[in-house]
Amino acid sequence: MSDFFKHETAIVDEGAEIGAGSRVWHWVHICSGARIGEKCSFGQNVFVGNRVTIGNNVKIQNNVSVYDNVFIEDDVFCGPSMVFTNVYNPRSAVVRKDEYMDTHIKKGATIGANATIVCGVTLNENCFIAAGAVVNKDVKSFALMAGVPAKQIGWMSKYGEQIKLPLEGEGEWICPNTGDKYQLKLGSLLLC
Repeated sequence: MSDFFKHETAIVDEGAEIGAGSRVWHWVHICSGARIGEKCSFGQNVFVGNRVTIGNNVKIQNNVSVYDNVFIEDDVFCGPSMVFTNVYNPRSAVVRKDEYMDTHIKKGATIGANATIVCGVTLNENCFIAAGAVVNKDVKSFALMAGVPAKQIGWMSKYGEQIKLPLEGEGEWICPNTGDKYQLKLGSLLLC
């Protein structure tokens, strides 16, 4: 008896590790080398590759493929049909499996629907990627990113509220929902 839910149409290859309380829904395929934490949710038609680690309480919505060399920490949200890549310059006629680039998604990050994360970047803690954005460089903690290519347009709190501070300079902000205090200093936002 497994300690996670697996829909009858899902395929979980022998050797995959899936933590307690996780839910694997319709037409999901999880490869044998995947390492997945507790209380995760995999929506319809999700694919998880072999060289992938996924932390606890990660929500991966419908139609997302988590390819090899993608490493996701706890409490990450991956919106419907968002895209990860693992080769920077793919060609059908050129085998580049030895050129996969690592992509790191840090704790609490949110990736909106239909966003694309180009391989080799790090999305730092609690950043927020808007729907449809194309991220091709590292993203600061708490940064709100939008556009093609994605540019920082603001800051987001851990709770998911837009923070009323400039992109540069200094300042403080208190979340009206949690009371958490944020401090902007030298272009970085810190949770105090």
